[in-house]
Amino acid sequence: MTDDAPSAGAARLTPRFVTVHGYRRCYLRAGRGPVLLLIHGIGDNARTWAPIIPQLARRHTVIAPDLLGHGESEKPRGDYSVAGYACGMRDLLTVLGIERATAVGHSLGGGVAMQFAYQFPERCERLVLVATGGVGPDLHPALRAAALPGAGAVLSLIGVPPVRLGRWAGLRALRLLNTDLGRDAEDILHVCDSLGVPTARAAFLRTLRSVVDAHGQAITMLDRCYLAAGMPSLIVWGDRDAVIPVEHARVAHAAMPGSRLEIFLGAGHFPHHSDPVRFRRVLEDFLATTRPASHSPQQWRMMLREHGREARTTRPVEQPDIPPPPTMATPAATENAVTTALPRSGALQG
Repeated sequence: MTDDAPSAGAARLTPRFVTVHGYRRCYLRAGRGPVLLLIHGIGDNARTWAPIIPQLARRHTVIAPDLLGHGESEKPRGDYSVAGYACGMRDLLTVLGIERATAVGHSLGGGVAMQFAYQFPERCERLVLVATGGVGPDLHPALRAAALPGAGAVLSLIGVPPVRLGRWAGLRALRLLNTDLGRDAEDILHVCDSLGVPTARAAFLRTLRSVVDAHGQAITMLDRCYLAAGMPSLIVWGDRDAVIPVEHARVAHAAMPGSRLEIFLGAGHFPHHSDPVRFRRVLEDFLATTRPASHSPQQWRMMLREHGREARTTRPVEQPDIPPPPTMATPAATENAVTTALPRSGALQG
């Protein structure tokens, strides 16, 4: 077996379990060295990273958890917000005795990684976003529909054999027609199959509705990305992504001037599956050629204050009845202000 060949070790990864806040969490762990935290997307689980874990583990400690409500982790009636997941990543690492990690997130997991970097910058060394959510509202209509009231009743039919067979046939046809969505047919079927369990389906809907509504993605990273100055960042996307359009990669890259951008030609929403060898090479090169971020609380406070001052001077407050003084702004105007110049690195999701 060559160094670039898929490793048989992927099949031998043994799930581990730890209890955090009374709930059992499942995770995969392998290797030694600087820590990589691999965060999967909605409806998925840690095994999405299995093809690349054995090779990454040669030089790194790899931690790949099943998010709460996913995979073999417990599925309580609880907090499935992005911020809640970010806190869960911090607490899991703390229980495992890990202080800092490079956060690698796919889709929803990218949003969790960005939130982790925002909430706990002292714990995050680098940020890797793979077809990440949280850049703009655009999203596949099926996910917008699933966030609507009453969608749970429709999803409850997903495991019924005739529905499952029709779903399989439809996605296979899309693949044969070389459509963008068809490129991810196997991965989409895997996510759909995971929703056959009522508790998993409820967790999926809670998670989805925390970030998506009828208009698409409801949260964005762009308002706080200036706070990650000095955070080495890598963006990876497939140019045939039907779930979150590749244009979001370019928007994120423009908002993160110090970031690296890698577009995988012919790949869909799962570039780490479409070409795991290239994905691993890109990731390892990024890790080898960047230094871990060094968080400074003083610099963090300064950036927040400078951004507030910029907001007050770059966007006038519209208040026709009582004109405000020239140097003042209402809280809403400050919150929504668009800065004209961003620091040279980083992106975060609010």
